[in-house]
Amino acid sequence: MSTTESTENIQARIIELLPRLRRFARNLTRNPHDADDVVQIAIERALTRLDQWHRDARLDSWLFRIVRNAWIDELRSRARRDALFAPEEAGEAVGIAAMDREVDRLSVEAAMARLPEEQRLAVSLVLVEGLPYKEAALVLDVPIGTLTSRLARGREALQAMLQWAEGVTS
Repeated sequence: MSTTESTENIQARIIELLPRLRRFARNLTRNPHDADDVVQIAIERALTRLDQWHRDARLDSWLFRIVRNAWIDELRSRARRDALFAPEEAGEAVGIAAMDREVDRLSVEAAMARLPEEQRLAVSLVLVEGLPYKEAALVLDVPIGTLTSRLARGREALQAMLQWAEGVTS
């Protein structure tokens, strides 16, 4: 296989991963506009640095790590220039869903947003994105035991919040 063909194949795989990258970025940034910006930055970095990706490594883990690092860079940049982005728009309509399903989605999003960042990212990578523990630990740059602990605490907190919310609406 020629270098051009393998690059085209990798680019196609990156395109397939865009929804997952965007979902992870939204969990990371808690803002859809920031998430889109971070994903764009990450994809630019990935495409210009494809030679740094090891062919035997998981592409999704490599890209998740780039997204995370892009967000860290953005936060540092914001701190330096002491500026905030415009507030999040009132809402975003993405298709039409049944009311119950929409309420469930909003409940889960609200519960995820209340988790501490370490737990939110662990839950996002393992439970939402389906990364193996080892890969998620590499993305977050923590030992597997730390990831497992954060994941367990995040699951418990989510269950408690969602059970409480269900009890309130019943």
